[in-house]
Amino acid sequence: MIEEFTLNNYLSFNSVKMQFQKGLIVFTGASGSGKSILMQSILGLFGLEDPQAKSCEAIVNYPIGSDLIEKDDIYIYKQIKKEKVRYFINEQSISKKGIKTLSSNFIRHLSNKDYSDFEQSELLNLLDLYIDKKNKIHLENIRSFSIALQSYNEYQKKLKLLLEEQKRVVELKEFMRFEIQKINKINPILNEDDDLMDIKRQLSKKEKTKNLLNDANIIFEYEHKVSSILVNLDIDSSFFDDAFNQLRFHLEEAQHNLNDLDDINIEEVLNRIEALSDLKRRYGSIEEALAYKKEKEKDLKNYDNIDQNKEIYDQKIQTLKIELKNLADIIHQERIKVLPILEKKLNQYLKSLYLRGASLSLRVVNYNTYGQDFLDLELNDTALNKISSGEFNRLRLALLVLKSETSQQSGILFLDEIDANLSGEESMSVAKVLKLLSKKYQIFSISHQPQLTSTADQHFLVSRDKNSSVKEIFNESRMKEVARMISGDIITTQAIEFAKQLLKD
Repeated sequence: MIEEFTLNNYLSFNSVKMQFQKGLIVFTGASGSGKSILMQSILGLFGLEDPQAKSCEAIVNYPIGSDLIEKDDIYIYKQIKKEKVRYFINEQSISKKGIKTLSSNFIRHLSNKDYSDFEQSELLNLLDLYIDKKNKIHLENIRSFSIALQSYNEYQKKLKLLLEEQKRVVELKEFMRFEIQKINKINPILNEDDDLMDIKRQLSKKEKTKNLLNDANIIFEYEHKVSSILVNLDIDSSFFDDAFNQLRFHLEEAQHNLNDLDDINIEEVLNRIEALSDLKRRYGSIEEALAYKKEKEKDLKNYDNIDQNKEIYDQKIQTLKIELKNLADIIHQERIKVLPILEKKLNQYLKSLYLRGASLSLRVVNYNTYGQDFLDLELNDTALNKISSGEFNRLRLALLVLKSETSQQSGILFLDEIDANLSGEESMSVAKVLKLLSKKYQIFSISHQPQLTSTADQHFLVSRDKNSSVKEIFNESRMKEVARMISGDIITTQAIEFAKQLLKD
């Protein structure tokens, strides 16, 4: 629930601070006093309306249930508007989309534009919760059906892709073999191109190296003379001998390499380099070419198994079809049995709300997440889009009460002028239903009628002189406000007596 709300600088309001309790909370006041402005500012704090206030803050003790915000017992929501609007929860910044998503988990704004309670998922869920009271495997059957339908759709998609591939499998297999053959024909080896480029460089300087080697070998004709002079001078010649031995080794190795190059066909090397270059231009590198070949060999194997896979998919689809049909029929039969009970229960509430009887009927449609059923709801044979806003609101209240009886769902409700243009009896019937709902929900409502106002757990009066203000009223003040709602600005004795009676009841 929302425990406390503060507001600063929003149109006619300078400053507001309110503390809330559980149950039904009603705002009243003369036209133009600022009731709607106040309600909008609260919704704006939670991202459910466009925020206009300079700043708002609320203390909320409802669990958020999100990893975005650190878990706590109390959450402080803040909205600040300067150049742009910023939102915070426990001093942690959050986007408007984020705060709206989090708030929508426990706050509902029931406006005439909100048809969510009449969506098929909600209507069927209400029916299924009633079935669950007596048949505990019903919801499990729906979950099993949903899982089976998902698998069925996945296999259908796989089969469709497989059949599309099958149409062009001959061309694909021929193309794969051609691609593999091209790479096999070259038969590249990792790092082979680097080795060939090294050989190419050696061949390009072969003649020059040969001539230089011949010239360099002349130095050995003078080796013995150098050795002799070193001996004559009594100088240890080992350093010279070692140097010449190393030189002889390197020059002999160079000669050996030249001899090996004589056996190499330069044209074959260049052709091989060109073939590998073509491969690299096409695939990026020799490594990528070999990876591509491996992938195509795998694809080719899969194409060879396409008929086998098709048979597997067909068998799986047929098995799932049978499972879906059995589950859908079981779910449908359970719904058919309980539907009259739900309809009777709904009409009991509608009667108390002074509404015509509603009819519920199931028709079989294509499979969806919830089975094969579509639940039609009409009010006295009138489609929902044809009924008045007052009828729409009261019908929705009846559905909410039914849902509250079958689930642990709770939260906060904001109501848009729920009792506007209603008779006294109709307004009282709405008040009674809201009292039932307030056992599980904290409800905020602007009221135009004394009946709903008199049943509130908290009553706030919004008034306006130069600026708007709001305060919680009790006892005598509350009785006078209810009397004003009955007779207008001139409060009569009869209005006071009626107000006393309403508040006493």
